[in-house]
Amino acid sequence: MKAEEGRRAFRESCCGNPLVAELRGIPCNRRILLVGNPNVGKSVLFTRLTGVHAISSNYPGTTVGFSEGRLAFGDSCFHLIDVPGAYTLDPTNEAEEVARRIVDEGAEAVIVVLDCTALERNLYLALQVLERGLPAVVALNMVDEARHKGIAVDASALAEALGVPVVPTVAVTGQGINELVRALQEKTSGTAQAARPPEETTRTLRSAEERWLAIGSVIQRVQRVTHRHHTWRDKLEDASVHRVWGGLIALGVILTSYNTIRFLGEGLIDRLLDPLANRLLLPLLEKLSAALGGEGLLHHILIGRLVDGAIDFEQSFGMLTTGLYVEFVMVLPYVTAFYAVLSFLEDFGYLPRLAVFFDALLHRLGLHGFAIIPTLLGLGCNVPGILATRVLESPRERFIAATLISVAVPCAGLQAMAVGVLGDLGGRYVLIPYAVLAVSWVILGRILHLVLPGYSPELIVEIPPYRLPSPSGLLLKLWFRIKGFLLEATPLVLGGVLLVNLLTMAGIVQAAARLTAPLFQGVLGLPPRRRDRSSWVFSARTWRWECSFPWVCRRSSSWWPW
Repeated sequence: MKAEEGRRAFRESCCGNPLVAELRGIPCNRRILLVGNPNVGKSVLFTRLTGVHAISSNYPGTTVGFSEGRLAFGDSCFHLIDVPGAYTLDPTNEAEEVARRIVDEGAEAVIVVLDCTALERNLYLALQVLERGLPAVVALNMVDEARHKGIAVDASALAEALGVPVVPTVAVTGQGINELVRALQEKTSGTAQAARPPEETTRTLRSAEERWLAIGSVIQRVQRVTHRHHTWRDKLEDASVHRVWGGLIALGVILTSYNTIRFLGEGLIDRLLDPLANRLLLPLLEKLSAALGGEGLLHHILIGRLVDGAIDFEQSFGMLTTGLYVEFVMVLPYVTAFYAVLSFLEDFGYLPRLAVFFDALLHRLGLHGFAIIPTLLGLGCNVPGILATRVLESPRERFIAATLISVAVPCAGLQAMAVGVLGDLGGRYVLIPYAVLAVSWVILGRILHLVLPGYSPELIVEIPPYRLPSPSGLLLKLWFRIKGFLLEATPLVLGGVLLVNLLTMAGIVQAAARLTAPLFQGVLGLPPRRRDRSSWVFSARTWRWECSFPWVCRRSSSWWPW
């Protein structure tokens, strides 16, 4: 209750509101850095302090490109920069290189975020930041989880040892945010003392050995650990990376995820979106069709052709009929369900364990376990999956992963197309395309691994504890991903429908169908109508529009084999 009241007071006051600062004419030309290890809650604190809704994830790479927002309090306004998560300022990867560069550029103040459950490891980066002499405030985050694990940290003793203010926080609930802002205000007012590392020496920068000795001394003074029994969550964490149990859990998670996505997607379509389209959109389109005379160029582009004298959302193929219906009614529900499940697995902490489990297999394809995350994203839409390959360390890995996603990972649109074509035949026929793509994925990956020069680096990943996700955080992440999908897919869908209509009216589609008749009819045994559509599915995939063209989708509610 106190945390909620504090958040409400902070939002309602001018402090922390950059819009109020703008109205007062206060310039935002100074900056504050938010620094910490990966998975310590930096992005959640960033959102709490600025109101800029950055995505927080449990796998490395989410903040490789830093986020920036504005924080105002009193008569001051600052740029708050969410520095990429790093374990050290002696770079071992691209994220740490970016982090060091930003810290070395200097700032008005630094918020050092420490994970209270892993204080010893987090202090190494904290000391490196303090050694640079920047005014600093320490946010001792996740104190609630530490308490549950039997870890007690004396914040006052830690502040005395580090020479800077230490504020206990729980970012997901907002606990300690007001105190953190007040400490930050004191630091930026010019009245506070500069950061003083523990056990001061005459040298500004320490060696690694000296830092670890200092850290050991600090831990002995400020931290106390009491015995506690393993909980079911601890046992589940251990089982998730076990060679046998880990595989069974992964299989169970995948099957549960797909059934959940199917249940949510079909529920949204059958109970909400399809009835709305027929009750609200269809009457408007029928009036527009009548106003256009039921034929002509404009009617063909906007409405498409009439099927038995009526508009058919799945077959008319107009921009306002099939174009809108396919994206918003047939594909968006599955994309929404997929990203909801993926976001839950991210925030719960399972995806890093899945990366560890798949690491051995992916090494045979020239990748390491992180590549499973872009692959899973590609099942929703290939484009964000390919963009997510930036978490991989080398250009070789990124090329292999992007190629495999492009060729052998079906996005939600293509999966809907497969269900529409094969669903009436039974679940085993739907599984055939998945099996073919899986075999292609392995063979192509193996070929690229053997042909391309280079090697696969070892997987070094921090596995966070399992924690229940914040509902508001899940909804926020889901909104950002759906918004990105709509902004990207809508122009491609409508533009693709327009292009196909123009090519159909020009006779190019019919000519392509006659030209490919020997292949589709003689070799593949497809009828002419299916041949026309298949040629355009191929074209859509070639132009990276595969997320938007499932136009043979005819839903079936009984195709799933289990």
